[in-house]
Amino acid sequence: MSADHPQLPEEPATPRERRQKREERRAGRKAERAKKAHELLHKDQPAEDLSRAPEVWRGYRLSSFQRRAIAAIERGGDVLVSAPTGAGKTLVAEYAMHAAIERGKRVVYTSPIKALSNQKYRDFRDVPGLDVGLMTGDVTIRPEAQVRIMTTEILRNAIFENPKLLHDVEYVIFDEVHYMDDFERGSVWEESLIFAPQSIRFVCLSATISNAEELGAWLREIRSREVSVILSSRRPVPLTHLHYTERSGIFELHEIDRVRKHELERAGRIGRGKDRHRVRQDRRHTRRGTGRELTEVPDPAPLFDHLEREGLLPALVFAFSRKDCERLALANAGRDLLSREDKRRLDALVDELVRVFQLTHAMAESPLFQLARRGVAYHHAGMLPIHKELVERMFTSGLIRLLFTTETFALGINMPARAVVFYSLRKFDGVSFDYMSTRDYMQMAGRAGRQGLDDTGLVFTLLAPKDLAEAPLKRLIDGRPEPVESRFRLAYSSILHLVERLGRARMGEAWEKSFNRFQHRLVGRKQEEQNRRQQERVLESHLALLEELGYVRGEELTPRGRFAKLINGYELQVTELLFRGVLENLSPPALAVVFTAILYEDRKKQPAEVFVPAKYFSALRGSVTREIRALRSKAGEHLLMETIKPVDWGLTVPLMAWIEGADITALEERSDATPGDMVRTFRMSIQLMRQVRRAISKDWDLHEKLDEAVQLLNRDEVDARRQLELG
Repeated sequence: MSADHPQLPEEPATPRERRQKREERRAGRKAERAKKAHELLHKDQPAEDLSRAPEVWRGYRLSSFQRRAIAAIERGGDVLVSAPTGAGKTLVAEYAMHAAIERGKRVVYTSPIKALSNQKYRDFRDVPGLDVGLMTGDVTIRPEAQVRIMTTEILRNAIFENPKLLHDVEYVIFDEVHYMDDFERGSVWEESLIFAPQSIRFVCLSATISNAEELGAWLREIRSREVSVILSSRRPVPLTHLHYTERSGIFELHEIDRVRKHELERAGRIGRGKDRHRVRQDRRHTRRGTGRELTEVPDPAPLFDHLEREGLLPALVFAFSRKDCERLALANAGRDLLSREDKRRLDALVDELVRVFQLTHAMAESPLFQLARRGVAYHHAGMLPIHKELVERMFTSGLIRLLFTTETFALGINMPARAVVFYSLRKFDGVSFDYMSTRDYMQMAGRAGRQGLDDTGLVFTLLAPKDLAEAPLKRLIDGRPEPVESRFRLAYSSILHLVERLGRARMGEAWEKSFNRFQHRLVGRKQEEQNRRQQERVLESHLALLEELGYVRGEELTPRGRFAKLINGYELQVTELLFRGVLENLSPPALAVVFTAILYEDRKKQPAEVFVPAKYFSALRGSVTREIRALRSKAGEHLLMETIKPVDWGLTVPLMAWIEGADITALEERSDATPGDMVRTFRMSIQLMRQVRRAISKDWDLHEKLDEAVQLLNRDEVDARRQLELG
């Protein structure tokens, strides 16, 4: 090519090379972001001084990161602690609680899930000197307490709707703050951090993340005071990572090349000197991963035999399918993992649990306890809340030796084991089914190793042949955990609150303060401007829909808008049904049916059509369906259809059976939904009906009928407060 036409750089030729180039560019942007964040965070920061941090507190000798965090609390700033699972982050939170109480102030402790809030309530109510309350939507206990434990949604709602509730709060503790990048709910964390009163100080606790300084720099900017980021990589019990295949048994990461060669070329070895054509075909199928056997997880039984034989139990086995958890537990029901003394202890514990939770004696002979008597159990979100509670109590007593569970068991719940086993490394992340993130892997793996009992925690992964070829094992074990990314997207109720507070002209200020904008700003001006335009388009679409529906008129909220801002989740569906008169004159059972249909969503990708007898409010169901379809169509004109969930009548039949007095076991015969899903949906329906009841006038007949509908649902297993108070 001539000098007049200089040769352009060649594009990488292979997909792997192109992927590598993309990764290099992405890594370069992350490095630049990290450098700028470090400079912003440490600009004019005072020197660290540990003189005010005790070496021992409440009988615990404090680690270096705990002392540094306490010293930062004493200096009067905000604190972000990023440390491995089980490192002792909660002790920092407890120090802040006691410091605030000594000054006559209050504390809010938030967590991402209700189960964790309930556990923290139980933990803290037994601590001498702590006056503890709980607010989760399901349950409200002592809301005036000095330490109020609540879900982050409750905190965000208080910030917008009742800031007086927070007037004497000194600290808000954000447990598991990395949950901020949860695709569905992460924006709630961000809104809470942005809009909380400036007088409140934050203690943020996080699993290990790679961009903690970036998050801290953002907090410093929006809160206008010192933020100390405390990083610790030290794990109290170090981990040993091991892998398992049926043919090679247990091996370490440095042996992976040998195992790959041994197993992926097996077809060639078997056919050597025989049918070479068939061998080449087998090898081609093996390497491309076209055979079912290549994706099949190895039988874990020999590995469990090894753990049992070598005294390496108890073990948590993470399986990312509810069915797999139950199937694996039943497949191991033939094991006898408890000694005669253990069985006596378990029987005594079962008797105590039956008494404490006022269970029927038939429950003591249920399959759940039959499995437990073998030292085996399973735990997942589809179970009844009381069954999950019973399994947790038995596991913490050391009497469950093999527990098959989904990843929610690793979220903040302090239940370590001798070993952790990953049945698979692939899971659904809310968007696609792929190999898990490094952060998820480390959070679950971190459950291995019990302080004071184990020198090391053992982590095993079961590998199919396809995993040998493709799984990012080095990245999972040695890689840096993924950064927290902003999921900022204001809900309709949040937008309505901000219109009322700031006016439409200043709505952009919400994005200006967001972590979303901060992250794009660190990348560069061009990226920031592109993101700004995108955010403006999204916000304008939401505002245009709200204006067209009659929620906003200029700078003012209409009665529709004032009502909708008090409803958190499904606010447009509920508001349209209310203001169009659909909810007028409905009986309490009919109200329960409608609110449950608004909330319920079948977990199956292609749910089957569910037959609902006409006697169960056929005309009403048709009317509600038409109204929500019209709302979705209107939202679709603004490219927002996905923000409006369609109604799902799939729980109508079991709901009516429950209202008519059926017990929970009878409901299973009337629906494909699991008992846990039904109970969770009924509880959410109660919560939503209570929100509507608080938002309307007490003089309205609907006010009393909503209360009656709540009472129809809120009994036995659905009554969350009863279970919490009993236990």
